[in-house]
Amino acid sequence: MKYSIVLAASSALAPLVSAHGYVDPAVINGVTYPGWNPNVDPYLSPTPQRIFRKIPGNGPVIDLSLIDVQCNGYTDGGFATAPAPISASVAPGSTISLKWTTWPDSHKGPVITYMAKCPGSCSSYSPGTAKVWFKVAEAGKSSSGVWATTPLETNTPYTFKIPTGLAPGNYIVRHEIIALHAAYSYPGAQVYPSCFQVTVTGSGTRSPPSSSLVSFPGAYTGSTPGITFDIYQNNGPYPIPGPALWT
Repeated sequence: MKYSIVLAASSALAPLVSAHGYVDPAVINGVTYPGWNPNVDPYLSPTPQRIFRKIPGNGPVIDLSLIDVQCNGYTDGGFATAPAPISASVAPGSTISLKWTTWPDSHKGPVITYMAKCPGSCSSYSPGTAKVWFKVAEAGKSSSGVWATTPLETNTPYTFKIPTGLAPGNYIVRHEIIALHAAYSYPGAQVYPSCFQVTVTGSGTRSPPSSSLVSFPGAYTGSTPGITFDIYQNNGPYPIPGPALWT
């Protein structure tokens, strides 16, 4: 009976799922980690053990003042961003591959990735509004006018590297697309964040300075360059929002 209910719920939401996407899966050190499936995983017993933090659906966050902009908002057990129960081991300098389930060609925009170090286990940590996030990868619009989201439209995985020499410890990775098809005024930009947890190994000693750290919410506002941007009229360079890339 439960199986039938899950199928029915999934079928009812099929048109919504086809409209947007979320990250599923991540490939780390050759291991494939499924994403949190908001249409199936909440109905399974026992709850699947994921490295991904829960998301309530595949819709966007538009109000940038909400805690939802951090990891797609899922209040659970008192946490504004519900921690995941496990983490994936990864070495500094390693490449992580992320695949979006689907992505519409109308939703052009940048792809940006941040990390935040957990003070202990990430499975019991929610950053709140603290300035703990540093940018490790970004892609906007090329000089020839190709947006970073274009490869995702054909299910091409997005890849980024864990910074070389990064100090070992537990980290949250915050990966996002900012869709700009309605960003000619604020609110209009659509933020699609996805968070997962990793344990960085090795003997690195590098950590970002406080000047590189931002908070979510807080890093973006309606006046941030790149948040309000008319992709139909503005043919010039695109200013990727957020802090400078920490490399």
